[in-house]
Amino acid sequence: MRRHALFSGTLALGTLLAFTAAWAAPPAAVAETVRGALVDAQVALMVAPDTAASPLREAERAFADLGLEQLEPALDASIRAALVEARRAVTDGNEAAFAAAKADVWTGLLQAGFRQTSAAIRSGDPETASAWLVLREFRQATRVSRPDADATLALQRWRAGELTRAEALAATRADLLDTYGARLEETLADLEAAEAQNFLVRAAEAAAAARGYFALLAPSYREQRGGAALGKAQAAFMALSGGADSDGADSDNVGAVRSVLEGFRAAPLSADEQARRAGQMLRFLSLVPVEYGRGVRGGTVSVDLEIREAVSFQEAAASAFADVRSELAARDAAAAEQADALFVELAETLQNASRRVSVAEPEAVRGTVDTLTGTLRGALPAAWTRPNSAADFDVIDEALSQLEAAVAAGAYAQAEGARIEAYAILESGPEAKLTAFAPQFVLPIENLFWYGQDPKGLAYLLDRHAPLAEVQRSRAALSARLAEAEAAVGGQKAPGSVATNAAIIVFREGLEAVLILASLLGSLKLASQRHLRKPLWIGVWSALVASAVTFLVLRGALLAFAQFGEQLEAVVSLVAIAVLLLITNWFFHDSYWTDWMAGFHKQKARVLGASVGQFAGLALLGFTSVYREGFETALFLQALVLEAGTLSVLAGTVLGLAGTFAVGFVVFKVQTKLPYKKMLVVTAVMLGGVLLVMVGNTAHALQVVGWLPTHPLRFLELPYWAGLWFGLYATWEGLALQAAFGVFVVGSYFLAERLKGRKRAAPTSRRGAPEALRPAQER
Repeated sequence: MRRHALFSGTLALGTLLAFTAAWAAPPAAVAETVRGALVDAQVALMVAPDTAASPLREAERAFADLGLEQLEPALDASIRAALVEARRAVTDGNEAAFAAAKADVWTGLLQAGFRQTSAAIRSGDPETASAWLVLREFRQATRVSRPDADATLALQRWRAGELTRAEALAATRADLLDTYGARLEETLADLEAAEAQNFLVRAAEAAAAARGYFALLAPSYREQRGGAALGKAQAAFMALSGGADSDGADSDNVGAVRSVLEGFRAAPLSADEQARRAGQMLRFLSLVPVEYGRGVRGGTVSVDLEIREAVSFQEAAASAFADVRSELAARDAAAAEQADALFVELAETLQNASRRVSVAEPEAVRGTVDTLTGTLRGALPAAWTRPNSAADFDVIDEALSQLEAAVAAGAYAQAEGARIEAYAILESGPEAKLTAFAPQFVLPIENLFWYGQDPKGLAYLLDRHAPLAEVQRSRAALSARLAEAEAAVGGQKAPGSVATNAAIIVFREGLEAVLILASLLGSLKLASQRHLRKPLWIGVWSALVASAVTFLVLRGALLAFAQFGEQLEAVVSLVAIAVLLLITNWFFHDSYWTDWMAGFHKQKARVLGASVGQFAGLALLGFTSVYREGFETALFLQALVLEAGTLSVLAGTVLGLAGTFAVGFVVFKVQTKLPYKKMLVVTAVMLGGVLLVMVGNTAHALQVVGWLPTHPLRFLELPYWAGLWFGLYATWEGLALQAAFGVFVVGSYFLAERLKGRKRAAPTSRRGAPEALRPAQER
């Protein structure tokens, strides 16, 4: 009896622990359990129908553990209904119906993952968002798009404080929508293939999966096209019966679905991504006739591998074209249609050669490609046809993949051709920027392409017909170097440098505000005037709050244009340089020290002389004296935020404010006289340094986006940290602009000194200025 009781207690404890573990299991693990059990049931239904009920019950139990009825009641009911359909299909022995129900369950779980991830981000819960995010799919890799982890990285950066909640949500949704849009296209292709081969079970599952993927995209479809269009699209998807009929009706239904999806992209590409796809398209197209010409001799195919590479490049170009077609059609519908037809013609020509049906002459293929390229260049926006380093790196990576494939086939001559192609693209595109902006990568990359020995260069290995494993090791090392070089060419800045520059700007402007306040408050020393300091301080603190609000408003406005990426950074940097240059120039002139301060004192005198609105007037005086500096600071910091993100700028801002408040405490509380003029001179020199760094970085940004030419100084090798920290890049344009701005600032100083000398010699010397108009620190 005791043994029985002990056994029962142990069993109960084990059951409780198992239940607790299941309840605590991550959502993705529970969903995979459901999916795995449904697959087992599907296999059992095909080979041993009597055993299919058991794994189906396991799927139902696992789904119950997800607890979705509390989070998404409607979605929970939909998935449970699909499980009921699965049970009915098992009872009836209907494999097609079971396959459709399985797809409904899985896409419902994916929808739960999408919704709960977004809800957790909105509620500020990164841990829950990360747990639900794992319940997702990834798009298949193509030559122009790799499976990425943008959503995962966005959550990590949000958790680290590098992204705002809104930015993390936008990045996550864009990644997931892009994934499910791609999966929808893949599923529709599977459906067409299954129907063509009369695979009814596979077609039924693909049709249900397509409906499920579109359900994920439906909110985005409604936003872009409206409720009426969404209703039409949903009706088209519901008409997909998955090959249940054999009269060809389903092919028409797939056509209707493709019609309602034409031009729709759930997560629209940013301007930078569109330019990158366009660059890939043009680069890949340019390689098609090169490969085809190498593979055809005398009207026959002489090298099969070269024809396969030509086909691969054509497919990659067509894939990139599909991503930008809707934008192109909006600009020039006729050009988009002509490009469509030319892509189809080119594909047929290459496929015919590959199958030996007919072999076109290389000149004919080149003529088609030239016509297609001319059509595209004539219709594409100018920004898309500029040299694009990111697209070049993508094409280099694909050429290196072709090299590996050739080595695996033992075709070392073709592998050498792929190596030369990859190197030619590097030399004609990114190498100039690497020489200018990241010269430390040039020699290692050259060695890996050619005859380096540690590790071995690809040319060296191909000459010796090295085994595939050795070639793959060198290719991996080269790819790693190219990835680092791509990041460097993108213009990333050292966080410490950005934080330092932000601290200098904030401290410099804050110190000026302290000086102005010291001058104003110093003239209110009489006991009868001390009560007048209060409205001044109210204005000061109001100005600080307004400055913070201004920063947020400017930040929000810039975020609205964030899709313009580096172009936005370049424009904002130009504005910041203009204002910073103006302030630096004013600093050297006597009017900045005397007339500006005298203006504040005149304003104060008018306020004190007025019997009405004295309190408000003094508050407004305090506000304007500080908000001017705050507005300039908020503007300057925007350029730094665009360079390195909010976190680095925030760290520098805190340091600058700490220094400003320390000086203010000494001035206003301890009443200590400080060497204001010397302090301002030192900070002015520091500000001049910030100006030169900003000029260098802005020139770099302009060169990255193609708005400023790039002519590297190949005889000058600057270390990488010189660009990161000081904006020094070995290009004629960047260094010349920095030198010109430096000469202008120094020349402005000497001009100001000369003007001051003339002014002192004039009869209207400032020595005779009324005492009330002279700044307190000069009295």
